[in-house]
Amino acid sequence: MKNFIKNWGSVIIILVVVLAARYFIFTPITVMGHSMDPTLQDGQKLISSKISSYNRMDIITTVEPDEPETLIVKRLIGLPGDTVSMKNETLTINGKEYKEDYLDEFKKKFADDKLQEEYSYDEKFQAAAEQATQFTQDFEVTIPEGKYLVLGDNRLISKDSRIFGLVDKDLIQGKAVFRYWPLNEISLVN
Repeated sequence: MKNFIKNWGSVIIILVVVLAARYFIFTPITVMGHSMDPTLQDGQKLISSKISSYNRMDIITTVEPDEPETLIVKRLIGLPGDTVSMKNETLTINGKEYKEDYLDEFKKKFADDKLQEEYSYDEKFQAAAEQATQFTQDFEVTIPEGKYLVLGDNRLISKDSRIFGLVDKDLIQGKAVFRYWPLNEISLVN
């Protein structure tokens, strides 16, 4: 037994530490779909921290409320107690306007050609963009305690709180903190 512990003890300890960290501290996740374009792309792999606090504009992972087996990646926009409105492409939270610089690239493409070239991979997306009058449709919502408003960055096609409703706090799984795939795009997630 001493020989076994001497030879395999450190490997077992490392394995236990890695498994415990995976269960309690972080989760690897793969971005599925185009709802976070251009910030995150389909197929990218991220590390989501289970121990981080959540702040407005963080990119989070959450269980999709109407599909409990699906883990999604979205941007946290509204916190409990907030009144969030979008009017004429301007995000206002509790009376304060917020710049959404991460939307600039797609807003420009929408102004140029209604994202027809960008969405060339999907006729359904092209049709939705062609019919849209603005990149983010107007809305207003007051968020109750224990709920959060999440939106995808690709607002024209994102299935987010505007479709499935507000997200319960206990559905949030973590905060995206690190992109590790593809290798040439390794970076912290802002």
